[in-house]
Amino acid sequence: MGDSIIKMKGVTKEFPGVRALKSVDLNIYKGKIMALLGENGAGKSTLMKILTGVYEKTTGEIILNGKPVQIKNTREAQNMGIAIIHQELNLISNLSIGENIFLGREPINSFGKIDWSKLYKAAKLIMDRLGITERPETLVGELSIGKQQMVEIAKALSLNARVIVMDEPTGALTDKETDSLFRVIKELKAEGRSIVYISHRLKEIFQICDDVTILRDGQFIAEYPINEVNEGKIIELMVGRKLSEQYPRVTCELGETLLEVKNLKNAYVKDINFSIKSGEIVGLAGLMGSGRTELARTLYGVYNKDSGEVIVQGKPVHIKSPGQAIQQGISYVSEDRKGNGVVLGLNVKENISLSVLQKLSGLFGIIDKKKEENAALDSIRGMSIKTSGVKQLVKNLSGGNQQKVSLSKSLMTSPKVLILDEPTRGVDVGAKKEIYDIINQFKKAGMSIIMISSEIPEILGMSDRIMVMHEGRITGCLERQKADQEKIMRLAVGQREVTM
Repeated sequence: MGDSIIKMKGVTKEFPGVRALKSVDLNIYKGKIMALLGENGAGKSTLMKILTGVYEKTTGEIILNGKPVQIKNTREAQNMGIAIIHQELNLISNLSIGENIFLGREPINSFGKIDWSKLYKAAKLIMDRLGITERPETLVGELSIGKQQMVEIAKALSLNARVIVMDEPTGALTDKETDSLFRVIKELKAEGRSIVYISHRLKEIFQICDDVTILRDGQFIAEYPINEVNEGKIIELMVGRKLSEQYPRVTCELGETLLEVKNLKNAYVKDINFSIKSGEIVGLAGLMGSGRTELARTLYGVYNKDSGEVIVQGKPVHIKSPGQAIQQGISYVSEDRKGNGVVLGLNVKENISLSVLQKLSGLFGIIDKKKEENAALDSIRGMSIKTSGVKQLVKNLSGGNQQKVSLSKSLMTSPKVLILDEPTRGVDVGAKKEIYDIINQFKKAGMSIIMISSEIPEILGMSDRIMVMHEGRITGCLERQKADQEKIMRLAVGQREVTM
């Protein structure tokens, strides 16, 4: 497949009580883009953290340009020309874009002071390459999540690395930002640099990658040129079995109208009208910035409405906080799993019970520990959460299992209406199927579900009806049988639905 710039041989990594990697081999080729794939928990990020000096390997060998090397920390990796763009943002919000890009590597003038002019000029050159239009002096905290992700990418480019690891780099990017990133990746390849590209978005893999390496359960499974595999083959290798159906939608008899929204308006949404029935999934599509999350957060009481009505089971309700939304039977699972969905430093039991502590408390406000543990165990069994027990820290779970914990926390409130914001973002194909099955269970139980997703195939595959938003307005509502990607995209860019 070409010349290996890096070979990892027999790499094993053990944490207390867990073997995360088991004698893994990996080749990174000069001037190639390699996809590194596997389910959550397969060992991809652990392997790359070893390569980039975040972790030290337990056993094994790393060979760089034909010579064995020891990489003990990130500074050593950077000095060897290896950089990583982490999935989790690692930025300081009250520093500027330029300061974040060159943090710890600031240019110094002849007086031993930071040369701010030189720093911001160098930052601007990298930002221009990535299509970041803000000034380099702009505080990172003022940027959207997508723009912050681009700043992470700019940090890696500033290192002038020969090998760049990109861990889910497009998870929070708009289509335009993704196109800019792909253009830069191709330019880096043309310069002879090597890219390791980790993503759950298989469509991207076929767009830009030359080779694919697959891990499963901490072990090397296969390596192929990308033109020798298809999506089905990759999924089968990742999960170790054939997935019978990617989107296992179920049909339910619709019941009463559980939620009705009339002329809802605030700073984020304009004249929103829709209703949803028991046993129905309404998909909410639209481009980033279209107002989908803002609508969800308005219904959940994070944002107040200026005018309009929200009606639950035929009764108008006034919701001014998430607590009031929960009381009225509306629950919300955030798109920002690690920011708002779960508390990473708490264990599984504490996360699941977080939304219903009052219900689990006795007369004097003391939590009934036994009741709390039983509730957590019921959720773990019902959701098939893979964990060593109720006391395992959520930060040590895979992305898919963290998402199940977030869902469990919302379900503890016994909602009538469940709003799922990007429920499978950053989740592997096997865990996605499990989450879809869980969503179908909610549907069969008579819940009304609003599902926000940026993946149009997911919207088409799971929804009974599809609403599309553009600039805070609903531009159309499509029945599932009449919907397709082209119609959804037309509505997403602001073209109103044409009545046939």
